[in-house]
Amino acid sequence: MDDELKIKMYSFTVDCKDPHELAKFYAALLKWEIMSIDEEWACVYAPGTNQGTYPGVMFQQNPEYKPPVWPEKPEAQQQMAHLDFAVNDLEKAVQHAIHCGATIAAEQFSNDWRVMIDPAGHPFCLCQMKSIIESEHFGLL
Repeated sequence: MDDELKIKMYSFTVDCKDPHELAKFYAALLKWEIMSIDEEWACVYAPGTNQGTYPGVMFQQNPEYKPPVWPEKPEAQQQMAHLDFAVNDLEKAVQHAIHCGATIAAEQFSNDWRVMIDPAGHPFCLCQMKSIIESEHFGLL
C-alpha cells in the first residue's frame, strides 16, 4: 500500500451569483468545455482532457457575492485573487474577450497586459506572452 501523500491541483474556484452563466463566459473565452454539476456548481476544462485530468476553473454559487472594486479602494470589496491568461496577440485577445462579454478595466498599468472584467465583476488579465504560449512546454491551450 502506498502511504505517500499526493496533492494535485484540481481546480481554481470562483464565487459568483450565477455559476452557469459565468462558466459559459469562460468556456467561450478559452474555447474550453463546460460541465454542469448542479444548480450551484459548474466547471470549465480544456477540451479533450476529460474533466479532472487537468486543473479546471470551477464556479460556485454564492447568493451574497459582491463584485470586487478594481483597483482596490478603502472600504470597498477587495479582490481575493485573479486569473492570468497568456496570449500570443494582445489586441486580438482583448477583442475576443469583449465579444465574449468582458469589459476593459478603466485603469491599466502596463502595455504588456490588459486588465479585463468578467460578466460577474472579477478582474482577470490577458498577458502578452507569445514566446511562452508558442513553446512546446506550455501545457494548456
